[in-house]
Amino acid sequence: MHIETILAPRRAICGFKGGSKKRVLEGLAQTIAQDVPSIDADEVFKRLIGRERLGSTGIGEGIAIPHCRVANCTETTGALITLASPIDYDAIDQEPVDIIFALLVPEEATDEHLQILAELAGALANADYRNRLRSAQDNETLFNAALALSAEA
Repeated sequence: MHIETILAPRRAICGFKGGSKKRVLEGLAQTIAQDVPSIDADEVFKRLIGRERLGSTGIGEGIAIPHCRVANCTETTGALITLASPIDYDAIDQEPVDIIFALLVPEEATDEHLQILAELAGALANADYRNRLRSAQDNETLFNAALALSAEA
């Protein structure tokens, strides 16, 4: 997977002050909508919340991958944040979450959606990769650390 095809520097935020799952999802929706004008922040937020109601996207090890299909999304779009302080996210291991990679896909892109989710989950299962993301001190460093996924894939 080439992370640079789904993540832009403007959508990598280091040290986000989330406080709660809801605030984090709102922040992710706004971050994406500010960078991709055809996408509506309220619509993204509602869909992300709707997906969380089906079951938490907290996959363990401090990681969450909230994801949904969105109207007016023409290509797979991601946003990556690290949190200033971990939050309760109802993750499968019951541990707090501090790295969140949101993924939006076009409504018709079911297979692509699942493939990218699997690749992201696999990469984020790598402790070295997680540690590089966590050690980033600014947005640019976080983005560049995220790009290491492409180099390793």
